[in-house]
Amino acid sequence: MDQDIEEQVRSTCLALPGVTERPSHGSPAFFVGKQFVMLWPQGHHHNRFSHLWCAAPPGAQESLVGAAPDRFFRPPYVGHRGWLGLRLDGDVDWDEVAIICEDAYRTVAPRSQVRRLDAGAPSVISPRST
Repeated sequence: MDQDIEEQVRSTCLALPGVTERPSHGSPAFFVGKQFVMLWPQGHHHNRFSHLWCAAPPGAQESLVGAAPDRFFRPPYVGHRGWLGLRLDGDVDWDEVAIICEDAYRTVAPRSQVRRLDAGAPSVISPRST
């Protein structure tokens, strides 16, 4: 199941223009210049469930954690910067994950990359590090 989660998140993130993947702290991480998504397929410290940490637009963390604390949380280390934690255990809505990942991308991507996304440009996928 963890492999399915990794492949689903990977295909979602790498479909965005200019995204690269490289490991960070032993887990898959996705960058568009800056990091915008971190996947923890085996969990992280006290959160022993699969989850994502995502950059988020202002106010999104508070809104989503407040509305659905069973699915969203304030992640350690990056939560103070507004990042959002999203559980990937149980019944995952992959359309929602894709929207959250795109929002994370838009939060940190250079304007030129966001324009490419808005124009529907095909992504330039770089090989991931192994």
